[in-house]
Amino acid sequence: MFRPGRLLLLAGLIGALCVAFLIGAWRGPGPATAPVQIRIEQGATLTSAARTLRKAGAIRSGTLFARLAPILGGGKPIQAGEYEIPAHASPAEILARLQSGKTIQHLITIPEGMPSILVHERLMAEPLLTGTIAVPEEGSVLPDSYAFGNGEARAAVLARMQAAMTAALDDAWAKRTPAAVVSSKRDALILASIGEKETGIASERRTVAAVYSNRLRTGMRLQADPTTIYPITKGKPLGRRIRRSELEAVNGYNTYSMAGLPRGPIANPSRAAIEAVLDPAESQALYFVADGKGGHVFARTLAEHQANVERYYALRRQRGEM
Repeated sequence: MFRPGRLLLLAGLIGALCVAFLIGAWRGPGPATAPVQIRIEQGATLTSAARTLRKAGAIRSGTLFARLAPILGGGKPIQAGEYEIPAHASPAEILARLQSGKTIQHLITIPEGMPSILVHERLMAEPLLTGTIAVPEEGSVLPDSYAFGNGEARAAVLARMQAAMTAALDDAWAKRTPAAVVSSKRDALILASIGEKETGIASERRTVAAVYSNRLRTGMRLQADPTTIYPITKGKPLGRRIRRSELEAVNGYNTYSMAGLPRGPIANPSRAAIEAVLDPAESQALYFVADGKGGHVFARTLAEHQANVERYYALRRQRGEM
């Protein structure tokens, strides 16, 4: 005998089993046996994203993914970008990742003291970036590691680097001490760029800053080799000894032939170098020379300095370097 109630019950049971199956498939492990990288283009639909995922082997069915995502995925839109899908990630986990916008972040690093001509070369050589840029203004980039997305514009990455420098300089300037000899943020950048080129040792930064601050305060010439090299190479390594004619050249940068600061920064100084010139060490030192061990030895008088230089030369002769 036909019993509609039983048929309805059976249909309901089948429907419940289908729903359970779909939910299980949605939340169950995916087919990828290793992490998969995909790229979702700007303006991509769920259907096109599902095709990309299916082609990459991250899901079993693009059609099922596209149909279930609006129902079980909360309705948030997917975000463009490059993503890494973990091995065996479920469709639910994959959709959540695409909705989060947490794309793969690549890093580009600008070392402390890198001149802008090399910053430009590094950005232009990064194959995952797009577009072109001019050589940035010297001293406008804060050395650090910066995250970027595949296909991002070089101009956008450079803008973040320059915004970081502006913020770091503003912060350091607000905390400057009375010992700081510079009277403007730009002068702080210039002096910090010189100190950055003279030492990379953290414990020496403030003492080197003190030497140059003392010289500026007393009217002595800075006589910093890196300022002599800058007009010749734009900050790149010279690769040889400085010539006498170069030490005597007048060009707005050579601090052997002029008093005061050069006309602009000679590199992109780090946050630590900027902070050092705005809070130099309590020191009367006016001179320093390499100690032969990677650091420097400081002196208050010319006689002390000349003795330190002689010891350094003797060490180099002993090593066969002179």
